[in-house]
Amino acid sequence: MNMKPLQTRYLITIQRPFRWFMGLLVIIALVAAMVWMSYEYGRRMAGFNSSDADLVINGQQVEIETLQSKLAEYQRQTAMLERNSKIEDDTTGQLKKSLTQAQNEVLELKKELAFYKSIVAPEQGKPSLVIQTIQLKKDVAGDYDYKIMVSQQGRNDRFARGAIEVTIKGANQGAKQTLALSDVSDDASKPMKFGLKYFQNFTGKLKLPEGFVAESMRVKLKPSSKTLESVDEKFPWDDLTAGD
Repeated sequence: MNMKPLQTRYLITIQRPFRWFMGLLVIIALVAAMVWMSYEYGRRMAGFNSSDADLVINGQQVEIETLQSKLAEYQRQTAMLERNSKIEDDTTGQLKKSLTQAQNEVLELKKELAFYKSIVAPEQGKPSLVIQTIQLKKDVAGDYDYKIMVSQQGRNDRFARGAIEVTIKGANQGAKQTLALSDVSDDASKPMKFGLKYFQNFTGKLKLPEGFVAESMRVKLKPSSKTLESVDEKFPWDDLTAGD
């Protein structure tokens, strides 16, 4: 009986731990790059650019320093005029008015600076909608330039969408009357919608009817998502136009 010789096969493997480790690093780098690109794409789609925000912050800081220098000069001149009784009262009054205006501008710029810094480094927490600011400026024709800024605070990793309702309450010849912003402004759409990740501005010009005396402005934010709470705030008209 012939016996076949036993054949033994050997599997030879070459261990290359360095190549495996480098491959793993490449995969991790690719995943990190994709995550970063997705994050940047989302921010740009929201209309936000961190470099633009940095430029705004730097510009506002320079403007604040300039206004603070003017403020110090106004304070010095006011103190000097108050000591000099020969200066006419109207000159002193004009200087005090300029002083008050400069103080208000510094305060407003500091608020805006804090807001832009919060966008660059937002606080963590439950997201919420905020009526960031309302500005009304009367022009020579008696109309108003308005700016309403709405922002999302907290963890703003999602778009906030919904409706914004702006009304002006007042009286016309003694009768109470409430006007929608779209009734007095050609720049306000009807209905007004918002869609934002960081902030959104609503700007335009409004013209009040003849004989109408405004008392307050009311702003309502009605988000589409149930995770965000509605906002309903009323602002005295005199406070909004105090700088005019």
